Amino acid sequence: MAIARISKEDLQARLESEPANSPILIDARLKYPYEHSTVTLPSAIRMLPDSHDTSGLSQDRDIVVYDSDPGELASVQLAASLIRQGFSAVVLKGGINDWIAAKLPTDSKDAPVMAPPKAGALKG
Repeated sequence: MAIARISKEDLQARLESEPANSPILIDARLKYPYEHSTVTLPSAIRMLPDSHDTSGLSQDRDIVVYDSDPGELASVQLAASLIRQGFSAVVLKGGINDWIAAKLPTDSKDAPVMAPPKAGALKG
């Protein structure tokens, strides 16, 4: 199944011109890239690429899925799953990396927090 793509310029135009009916943005980055980042696209929700829980999604709105992989593999996997479930989904061409490089708006998220060392971990 070929998955349609949307350019960052077209997505930004839709977000600006249709705020009440803008597409749902889904962050489908894999665990490590997501957890080690401090940004998301504006108002994006988090879904893992293999997620099947669509309870928070509306079939009345378009969905744009993005990730950080240059081949958009995680996005394509999730978008294909959503399409099979009756949603209208496309993939953001170039993902979050191209979006950030173009200095388009982002939201902040908490930075990763390192776990404190375990007691006695440095004993030799």
